[in-house]
Amino acid sequence: MSIQIDVVRISNFRGISNMEISLSKTTILLGQNNVGKTSVIKSLQLVLGDYSRYLSDEDFHISKDEKRQDKITIDLRIVPLDKDARAKVFPEKWARDFEDMIRATADESQFVAIRTVVKPDQTKGGFTIDRYYLDEWPSMEEWLGSRPSYRNKVKKRQESIPFISIESQRDIHSELKEKTSYVGRVLSSVKYDPQDVTELEKMIAGMNKEAVEKSEHLKQLKNHLDGLNQSFDGLGKTELTPFPKKIRDLSKRFSVHFGESDHSSFSMEYHGMGTRSWASMLTLKAFAEMQSINYESEAMPYFPIMAAEEPEAHLHPNAQRTLYKQLISTPGQMIISTHSPYIAGLANLHEIRFLKKINDEVEVCQIRTAFDSRDDLRKLQREIVHSRGELLFSRALVLSEGETEEQTLPALFEAYIGSPPFALGINFVGVGGSGAKYLPYLILAKDLKIPVYIFSDGEPKIIRGLKANYEKIFGKDSYKNAQNITVLEGYDFESYLFEQGFGPQMEQVIKELESGKNPDQDPVANWMSKKEGTHSPREKSNKPKCKTCEQPIYESRVRTYKDDQGRKLAILEIIKDSKPEYAKAIAAKLIQLPKKDLPAKILELFNNIKRGLGI
Repeated sequence: MSIQIDVVRISNFRGISNMEISLSKTTILLGQNNVGKTSVIKSLQLVLGDYSRYLSDEDFHISKDEKRQDKITIDLRIVPLDKDARAKVFPEKWARDFEDMIRATADESQFVAIRTVVKPDQTKGGFTIDRYYLDEWPSMEEWLGSRPSYRNKVKKRQESIPFISIESQRDIHSELKEKTSYVGRVLSSVKYDPQDVTELEKMIAGMNKEAVEKSEHLKQLKNHLDGLNQSFDGLGKTELTPFPKKIRDLSKRFSVHFGESDHSSFSMEYHGMGTRSWASMLTLKAFAEMQSINYESEAMPYFPIMAAEEPEAHLHPNAQRTLYKQLISTPGQMIISTHSPYIAGLANLHEIRFLKKINDEVEVCQIRTAFDSRDDLRKLQREIVHSRGELLFSRALVLSEGETEEQTLPALFEAYIGSPPFALGINFVGVGGSGAKYLPYLILAKDLKIPVYIFSDGEPKIIRGLKANYEKIFGKDSYKNAQNITVLEGYDFESYLFEQGFGPQMEQVIKELESGKNPDQDPVANWMSKKEGTHSPREKSNKPKCKTCEQPIYESRVRTYKDDQGRKLAILEIIKDSKPEYAKAIAAKLIQLPKKDLPAKILELFNNIKRGLGI
């Protein structure tokens, strides 16, 4: 059994006016720049660590009316934990450590709640910081109105719950020179038995003597320096020590070398920032584990709160993934603020917290943990979080069904707006089908409050599936007046383009791409000749399901191109047969058109996005 900080409430700290955030054993903080991720970490440092010495007037929140607030309040709740689930009571060693700070809810579940209040000191200057333990954990609506009793004032910091920060700028080469750094603290704690010290210093003395004897330059230097004894009545003696003479001085000349082998390793100062940064974080991990062992040996409680800001800086993707696994195996509780889709992709859904500003207020969003089916959970975790982690950072999602739309729409949007979609935080996603395929993306958009826009084919069965899944997530009748959904009434995307008069451009694309193969032939005519009378691929029909197996009925048709629509049918079949090949080429043709001449439904989609995002 152990403990965990499960909730933090923050008022009037930096850009946060009033916010609650739940924490898990590992918590991943996501969000765009300047939405409060660092403020969450610094609030914990203010309560548990050493941030108080860095406090300034700028840490007090400025309200919408430009008034600087005069009090920072931070509450945190600590609960007992048993195998990642909340337990009823604290383990014995933690009960001894918390003593009379422990309180219980109506169902006798124990907790410790600590409030930190920061105010400017009008008399002495600077700031006053008071900490109290709370008798109850009020609702979020009432927490700022509750007042802790003065008798509950905390007299000392909880040494058993230290805050350990991994700053966004870190460099082991610099930290090796600082006694107060984590690697410096590891080195300062190095101790040997007296007998081992004697043996080691005897070995070092022999190495120093041999190093001088085997160097003519060092021997000559020693002879000259021996001249000092003339000022000491001939009693002085020079001793050169290329290696530290005393074991206690080892840390002063301590260095770290790294390489593929002993022969190719070199000092950290010659490595790139990625390696130096990574090494710095691993020394912190070593410090935390060393402290854990020390406390355990004394039967004392120890639970560090570790926070890492942008640990991915300077590291390639695979190194980011490796570092993440190393960090989360550290004792205690880990909070990671990141912009890395690779780190976010490794997180479990319940560990992700998405921070965003809505009407200048910081809000915390979290992906639901309860699903109608395990398949929904699997799709969201595998198809989005693990495979497309960048979507977690979206300012908006634009969903469509097929490959043609996924490649065409972003290119047309860039030409229409004059800026790449990714520069605006907009991700265009082909969901790879209709109906249920939209579901995990709609869950993501709803739970993380990401605006979502849908560009859908218009066949009746597709619309039915889209409507059912949209209302499943956004509520009954939400589909009816949704301004964020654009439907190609009665058509799929390729057919819609043809009906809108872009058939000549589509045929031209086919000719240009096929010209290298048979420059003197008409590729559309060749297709018609080759495919006449053959069966098309089987597709799901509108017929009722099979009464025996209850599966949809699939049918194919016999191709014929002899009527007036034959050439159109052939053009659409050619493009759909090789969508990836033709999508970019079609987009390139459409980009050449004046903006006003783009297909009407595409213009509708883009204008909806512009209005919704205020572009």
